[in-house]
Amino acid sequence: MPEIVGAEVDEGAKPSPALVASLFTIATAQLMLVLDDSVVNVALPSIQRELHVSPVHLSWVVNAYILAFGALLMLGGRVGDLWGRRRTVQVGLIVFVVASLAGGLGQTAGMLIGARGLQGLGAALIAPNVLALITTTFAERKLRDTALSLYGAMSGLGIVIGLLVGGVLTGTLGWRWVFFVNVPIGLLVLLGTRTLLAPQPHRGQLGTIGAVLGTAGTFALVFAITRFGEDGFTDPVALIAVVVAIVVLVGFVLTQARSRNPLIPLSLFRDRNRTGAYLTMLLLAVGPMGSLYVLTLYLQRVRDYSPIMTGLAWLPFAVGIILGAGLAPKLLLAVAPRLVAGAGALLSALAALWFSTITTTSGYWTHLAPPMLVSALGFGLGVMALTQAAVYHVDSDKAGIASALLNSAQQIGVALGIAVLAGVAATITSHSSEAEPTALTDGYSGALLVAFAMLLAAAVVAVLFLRGNTQEPKPTGRSADALH
Repeated sequence: MPEIVGAEVDEGAKPSPALVASLFTIATAQLMLVLDDSVVNVALPSIQRELHVSPVHLSWVVNAYILAFGALLMLGGRVGDLWGRRRTVQVGLIVFVVASLAGGLGQTAGMLIGARGLQGLGAALIAPNVLALITTTFAERKLRDTALSLYGAMSGLGIVIGLLVGGVLTGTLGWRWVFFVNVPIGLLVLLGTRTLLAPQPHRGQLGTIGAVLGTAGTFALVFAITRFGEDGFTDPVALIAVVVAIVVLVGFVLTQARSRNPLIPLSLFRDRNRTGAYLTMLLLAVGPMGSLYVLTLYLQRVRDYSPIMTGLAWLPFAVGIILGAGLAPKLLLAVAPRLVAGAGALLSALAALWFSTITTTSGYWTHLAPPMLVSALGFGLGVMALTQAAVYHVDSDKAGIASALLNSAQQIGVALGIAVLAGVAATITSHSSEAEPTALTDGYSGALLVAFAMLLAAAVVAVLFLRGNTQEPKPTGRSADALH
């Protein structure tokens, strides 16, 4: 039976101060990483003006982070399994803080893009291991579900907070502070990692060939997706990158099947429940995150919202995330995970359909705020159910890579969603004969219909693949105090 190492807590007992501190550290780390996904977007116009960045290179201020983060997630998860998760998180935090400082001090576009790539490396070391640490720190089901709820809430809240903080900092202190703000947060989290459990690292080797092929294949795939988003689906560089990704990833799978030290143990995919969780997450991440991207453009380009007003407009999304993440654990104790995940994806799909009815004069309280709440509610429910399916019942020496695969599915889904929806919107707008506001709105509406279809597919995959029961083996392991 898989062992879950962590703190044994009696039902109804209050968590110890050490567990509360661990929960705060894990939640803040996740908030910092997700916040960084969106906080920089608001500052892009100011960065372009001050550093004289060409439009061709400006997108790489965002893409450099996405590429490094997405490509190195699996490696970061496996490193944590073998060398120790707390140590890996600490190294990742140091890299992230140094990179943030370098980004804030950057004097050229090259320095800034390099710093963003380094931030992605730090994030790839942190993200899968803080999720895995939830399963090793909180053995009792109720505490673990609470931790996962907070983790899921931070995943959605970080995006909205990033839009707000990015707008405020850029408009007051300047764009450099969207990087400097990470320094005190990162140092606070680094200090808090002393409360995290530090079980012994597991035996094994990283596997150089697998690490190189896995990283290169994922890099090529994420690079192709970002190129499609920038230059359309006929971009020759992106098409070549897709071919390279397929060839390299096929080679990667073949080497993993024969390797004594695989980067990704293929046994993880023998569990239909876990495989279904990864596929559903890939599709689920496309919808709400892609919709957020499209509607942010709609608010600013069609409705003339300022960056700060745009951030405030997304507050219903934040409320929905909190409701979904809080409601999911109670539902999962009584309802099959496949139904919770399927219902969450369906709610997000209906919200995308509602979004698609926007016009140039749509009212905020009738066409935007309600579906924002519904979309986030569905996303929160889905993420919680899928996280449980992916990381529960996993051997302790594979928890990091199992978490990394879930993170990778979400990151690739976000990148794919933005690329596909941006491409659809641009194509429809370019073929429209209407005036610019109407043409833009038609493009955004068409893109949101595509999001609806992809979220419906996520609901179907969840119902067909995920397990029907809600029970799990009684966790075993040592106490938290014994591991300090």
